[in-house]
Amino acid sequence: MTLPEVIRDRIGDEGPIPFATYAALALYHPDLGYYARADQRSGRAGDFYTSVDLGPAFGRLLARQCAEMWRLLVEDDDGRGSGSGPTAFDLVEAAAGNGRLARDLLESAAAEDAPFYDAIRLHLVERSAAARGGQRPTLGHHAARLISSGTELPSGIRGVVFANELLDALPPHVLRMTRAGLREVYVEVAADGEEFIECLGPVSARAQEHVDRHRITLEPGWRAEVTPDAVDWVERAVASIDQGFLLLIDYGHEARELYSATHAAGTLTTYRAHRAGVAGDRGRAPWLRDPGGCDITAHVDLTAVREAAERAGATTLGVLRPTSCSAWARLNQWTAQPRPEGLPRCETGSRSRACSFRVAWAVPTRC
Repeated sequence: MTLPEVIRDRIGDEGPIPFATYAALALYHPDLGYYARADQRSGRAGDFYTSVDLGPAFGRLLARQCAEMWRLLVEDDDGRGSGSGPTAFDLVEAAAGNGRLARDLLESAAAEDAPFYDAIRLHLVERSAAARGGQRPTLGHHAARLISSGTELPSGIRGVVFANELLDALPPHVLRMTRAGLREVYVEVAADGEEFIECLGPVSARAQEHVDRHRITLEPGWRAEVTPDAVDWVERAVASIDQGFLLLIDYGHEARELYSATHAAGTLTTYRAHRAGVAGDRGRAPWLRDPGGCDITAHVDLTAVREAAERAGATTLGVLRPTSCSAWARLNQWTAQPRPEGLPRCETGSRSRACSFRVAWAVPTRC
């Protein structure tokens, strides 16, 4: 059975499905989804580039950042009289793919900071079985640092959870404000019984709860995406950390910009063979043409993400929206800022695509 057949059967059983349900199947169906069918989707032979595809520099920058985090945790232990030199540091990458970024980070740490390298306990979190299968070969001799590889975040983390371009790839609910009120975009089968088309329906309870919680307002004619899964993931990530940091690299906007006339058509985008597809392209919406055959992304609501982390008990250390890696040179200023008692400091940095942000939170010791 093909993925379009799976989706048609689902619509046949349930009627039109929210776009978020359609996107979840297109991206993450365990056998037929876009991310399930290959261990790597980026790079020259893939559909898009990320910072990892441009060489090892990104991993090197992250290694230096994480080494600082480790030393701050060691200092925090020493300040309470419980430190004993180099301590284990959980390095947890979510949406780790086949482990290329972790490899670059470890390679740099091994070459530049042996004490930090020796403290690393690596955990790779990845939905795709194909990608997980490629992790040890990709890591090479660094596979000795790998403690776990699975689909869920480990618990009791003392270190850092980081993710590069995870939140933008979670399935969004698509909303449209009409003169009759807010409506949600659903996917149904066209009259020909083959193609998928969009239709409007009532706002699902999950999307409505998100809109109400985050006080999102739209003007008539505007279209926008909301991603409750991103908020849920951030809350789980913070809960998994006993002490340490959450570091996210993605692209998005504060809510006041994301839900404004600037993005009145929404930010939903597909990537296929290094060509972007957006609303308004000729023909059918690009995300409906070949489910499972392209990436589907939407910009992240940074305000909702930050509020979720803080609601779960983290303290925001900083947010940066750089346009180039030169922005890293400014980041050491953050480490000079006062910090709450018992909380380590952190600097943050950049990534490759436009509209990117990098945000870090500190999580105090949990009793």
